[in-house]
Amino acid sequence: MLAKPGSDEELRLFAELQQRLPELFKQVFPDPLEPRTVVVIPSLSLDVEFLARIAGVQHYEERMLCMLMLLRLPRTHVIFVTSAPVHATIIDYYLHLLADVPGAHARRRLSLMSCHDSSSAPLTRKILDRPRLVARIRQAIPDPRTAHMTCFNSSDLERSLAVQLGIPIYGCDPALVHLGSKSGGREIFRQAGILMPDGFERLNSEAEVVDALTELKRRQPELERAAVKHEEGMSGEGNAVFAYTGSPEGQGLRAWVKSELPKRIVFEAKGETWESYLAKFQEMGGIVEAFIDGEPKRSPSVQCRIDPLGQPAVISTHDQVLGGPSKQIFKGCTFPAEEDYRLTIQDAGMKVADVLRRQSVVGRFGVDFVSVQRDGVWQHYAIEINLRKGGTTHPFMTLQFLTDGIFDPETGLYRTPTGQARFYYASDNLKSSDYQGLLPQDLIDIAVDRKLHFHGTSLQGVVFHLIGALSQFGKLGVVCVAESVDGARDLYASTVRVLDDEARRV
Repeated sequence: MLAKPGSDEELRLFAELQQRLPELFKQVFPDPLEPRTVVVIPSLSLDVEFLARIAGVQHYEERMLCMLMLLRLPRTHVIFVTSAPVHATIIDYYLHLLADVPGAHARRRLSLMSCHDSSSAPLTRKILDRPRLVARIRQAIPDPRTAHMTCFNSSDLERSLAVQLGIPIYGCDPALVHLGSKSGGREIFRQAGILMPDGFERLNSEAEVVDALTELKRRQPELERAAVKHEEGMSGEGNAVFAYTGSPEGQGLRAWVKSELPKRIVFEAKGETWESYLAKFQEMGGIVEAFIDGEPKRSPSVQCRIDPLGQPAVISTHDQVLGGPSKQIFKGCTFPAEEDYRLTIQDAGMKVADVLRRQSVVGRFGVDFVSVQRDGVWQHYAIEINLRKGGTTHPFMTLQFLTDGIFDPETGLYRTPTGQARFYYASDNLKSSDYQGLLPQDLIDIAVDRKLHFHGTSLQGVVFHLIGALSQFGKLGVVCVAESVDGARDLYASTVRVLDDEARRV
């Protein structure tokens, strides 16, 4: 009989499974010839309303197809589960990227499974609703003792699935995910002693938002804007900005904020209204904090990992490319972050990692910053912890899998086995209406004809993802690897030119 979701019995079973991770990490992870099974569950187990705003979001499960490159390890099995079947052309594209392993050998060790369900429910929910599928996944695991599950994010759903499969999750315990909320992040930053915008957390009502906006302006009379953020917003979609232009001083300030808030707040998400935004805020809570203005301005991030032995490490830095009305929506990134400050944000990331380590967090996480230069000195304000994989995760994993290099924390650079530095520009939002109607095979034909490849000899080139979103949504993801950031940007620009030219030629 299955343990009831969220019951004491399920929590006990999950805790026992998680205790396997340290031994797996010591005995299996370091040896490429050790048999293992990785069950990839790329479910975005997040707020469905937020996800619905992202074009082609059902294909975002494909971002974790980079995990198929684990099949270069000759005794590794990968089980990859998706909502809808992934086109065979897309799978062949990834298997072709494998070095030194015949495609047929890798294919024998790959199990692809699907719910055949394109609804908006999280993938893990769909799997749990299909007990025969759960049984098939379980049967496909050669040895549960050397298996683990990897996910985009860990929620109660993933915990239930792990217990039903009898394998641990290499990721954050769902009981700790509140540490990655907007309020949780601010509390962690405070404990870590790193700079963050002045603000207020754990807010739940319109009155509390009004009070927070009023107090911020009283503390900082020169403040021009403040950010209001939903607790669990993703990629900036739950963010909004309130401008203080024309605000009065003294006793009339709060009444003015209350009156003006519904009229002048600007939302990052298209089609949002104050009524719907407030309803979601009252449901999940949120924060209010000072909006950081200044030029030049950057949005760097640092990615860290806490391994099952409790050891934290920085694994990458990025400068994020942001869009939206106030530049808060993630569009892409360059690796690494600028040389002027990449080591500084690495240090800040390690301070956060040390706090999270003491809270028993395991797995990958990212810390986002807003950085402005004042009097020639960069100031970095920590604004968010993503206690999960994110938009910068799969590009870096792709680079690692393709090159077998290492990240050097002393310089913040990534080096190939021969010591050459590599950089990239990545985006999940290469989008054009002209691309609609292009099939996966069309993209592969274009890539072959126009030499949009990743070259194993030079360890440079182009890798596509989100290929399944191309035909319906005209949307595609790309990672462009080169010998410099400028070279990576140029490669991206030439890729866009090629796709535009080919799409209009038909």
